[in-house]
Amino acid sequence: MHALSQYQEFVTEYLKSQLEVKEPKNLYEPIHYILHLGGKRIRPVLTVMSAEIFDVSYEKALPAALAVEVFHNFSLVHDDIMDDAPLRRGNVTVHEKWDTNTAILSGDAMLILAYQYFEKYEPVIFQALAKLFSKTALEVCEGQQWDVDFETRNDVTIPEYLKMIEYKTAVLVAAAMKMGAIIAQTSDENADLIYEFGLNLGLAFQLQDDYLDAFGNPETFGKQVGGDIIENKKTYLYLKAMEFANAMDRQELADLFSIQMEENEAKIVQVKEIFINSGASAATKKAIEVYTFKAFDTLDKMDVEAEKKQILRSFGENLMGRKV
Repeated sequence: MHALSQYQEFVTEYLKSQLEVKEPKNLYEPIHYILHLGGKRIRPVLTVMSAEIFDVSYEKALPAALAVEVFHNFSLVHDDIMDDAPLRRGNVTVHEKWDTNTAILSGDAMLILAYQYFEKYEPVIFQALAKLFSKTALEVCEGQQWDVDFETRNDVTIPEYLKMIEYKTAVLVAAAMKMGAIIAQTSDENADLIYEFGLNLGLAFQLQDDYLDAFGNPETFGKQVGGDIIENKKTYLYLKAMEFANAMDRQELADLFSIQMEENEAKIVQVKEIFINSGASAATKKAIEVYTFKAFDTLDKMDVEAEKKQILRSFGENLMGRKV
């Protein structure tokens, strides 16, 4: 096993070796741009780490890891268009740097490129990877649609929201880990358990993302802090605030989330104050903890060495305490 930073280097170096400048440049340059913006590379790292958890070299898992990373970035390019987001990882988004049509087409190409990386595997593994990937990609699209639908609904429930983030975010984290298990050809039980581990970790990760969107440091978060508030997204924070707040604050929050304001700073400050005073921010931090420990519970059932379970536990603990 290697350190997390080493896995990130392995993935980044493989990514650089696979990307070539081709014509037409307006199709491929945006792809290179988004993929070179860096980011934490959490999903591909989980794929290569998972392979080594089950005693196969990380090198064999690199093509699948890159497929996961390319797909994830494809979804970000399209999400940024839908959200009209100006920043991604502290840099200008693809549709802002080029234009919307270019971003759509480059994103489409990324989805196709992701599938091509699975062709590097023998038929049995290719079939299992492609089947999991297709299921996951469709779930991500379903999650994104629910996310859009929720913006105009006033009756979103906590279970509905958790299902949305499970599909939009957590299933890709889970699939990334299961791909490593498939490549290692471990038991079905181990593959299912590491998927469950990744699913709960992914839920914790997205809830942490919700929290950081409101309360993160703009210099380290990499995205526009308060973006969800500006977009009137009914996040876990919002839903918990509507559950816990007094009648006056609930009405104020509903009013703030029913409008688009020219001056967003004041709106962000007001909403954050309600999140804190209602106990929604504390409840969100507690939920992050709950899903992280649910992930840890699956480790007890996994048929791997104790030291490898500890590596996965440490990864989850670091994720729970992240600031970016």
